Amino acid sequence: MTEAAAIAEDQRLRTQAESSDTDTLGKQMRQLVQLRWMAVLGQLLTILITQYGFGVDLPLQTMFSVLAGLIVFNALAELGLRLRRRVKTVELFIGLLVDMGTLTVQLYLSGGATNPFVFLYLLQVGLAAVLMAPRYAWILMGVATLCFLGLAESGRPLALQQDYHLGIHSYYVQGMLICLVLNGALLVIFINRINRNHRERDNRLAELRQRAAEEEHILRMGLLASGAAHELGTPLATISVILGDWHHMPSLASDPVLGEEISEMQTQIQRCKTIVSGILMSAGETRGESSGETTVCEFFDDLVHEWRSTRKIGELSFNNRFGEDIDIASDTVLKQTICNLLDNALEASPAWVELEVSRDADNLVVRVADRGPGFKREVFDRLGQPYQSTKGRPGSGLGLFLVFNVARILGGQVRAYNHESGGADVSLSLPLDALQLKEE
Repeated sequence: MTEAAAIAEDQRLRTQAESSDTDTLGKQMRQLVQLRWMAVLGQLLTILITQYGFGVDLPLQTMFSVLAGLIVFNALAELGLRLRRRVKTVELFIGLLVDMGTLTVQLYLSGGATNPFVFLYLLQVGLAAVLMAPRYAWILMGVATLCFLGLAESGRPLALQQDYHLGIHSYYVQGMLICLVLNGALLVIFINRINRNHRERDNRLAELRQRAAEEEHILRMGLLASGAAHELGTPLATISVILGDWHHMPSLASDPVLGEEISEMQTQIQRCKTIVSGILMSAGETRGESSGETTVCEFFDDLVHEWRSTRKIGELSFNNRFGEDIDIASDTVLKQTICNLLDNALEASPAWVELEVSRDADNLVVRVADRGPGFKREVFDRLGQPYQSTKGRPGSGLGLFLVFNVARILGGQVRAYNHESGGADVSLSLPLDALQLKEE
């Protein structure tokens, strides 16, 4: 990955982190809207049962008017959510204030502080404590206290018989029981939902922090690789010259074994010089700026030819099932990504490696298989994280880490699994649109 791409990815992660809280507030507002619709239905049923079931005379016109105002307010809140407008904390606070005000008016019209449903204030204060900062919850607690005091001073008790001695058969005791069950059920349901939203937000934030740390790690690796490439140019050229001199020395040229080893060393030196040149060409440039145009089939034919010529392998099975060829960018990052997959497979299975290229709708699918021992469980569970390897060498385990990050940046994904009969498959899926050469 280039430095510019890493910076762009870091900015994207920061934007996602900032919008995470906004998404959570939107979910919390949806919970409140759902709860308010339940409150509307509950108030309607309570008014009708009290009026016509218990024979208590209530100011129905006024109470229904208050209920209609609550319906209009909740409909506007739901419309705002459907328009995907960003939700602010103060909107949750105002919504709970409206709920508390509506409850207070309804209680004032139906018995004041003697109404057993006065304990519904606890539900709203409890939701505020879970949803918002402590200062908002304390403010609502103060408002609820003032509302209760106002109801106690100015509310008019209903003309009901004092039947508390009847126990559960008392209308007042039954109302308190209904209020208790309603409070408890709603708190359990909605606080569990709210906590689930918080857990989802925390998981997203943890993932974003992990990605940011990985991108910072890749950026440092890129800077170090660029500096090392500058430093390695001179010693590699010197070694290449020395090997060329050795190749023409009579004492060494007469030994076929040494001659073959010198030729192999020259091949590997050339490979190192090609890698160094690729790093220097791509350093500091965004993807596609130095890329040439090629096609999918040509790209993989060249990649396979180069990879075969620079590695010792028993058999590379290359299957091109892509279909109709299309133009893409000849990107060194994509090339290195696929070479990393092949190198890992070669190390696990030196005798046989398979590379398959296919197309799934608008995605390029690259599958690399081997006949090695497969991924160990401790490595398989943490694929895509740096330094997850059983090779026992310092710095090993970065190949798949880079593959996973390149796939994520290009909008693709990586899947890996072990075969029961032995060996492993790693599948890389990338959107073709991200691989095409972007024109100015």
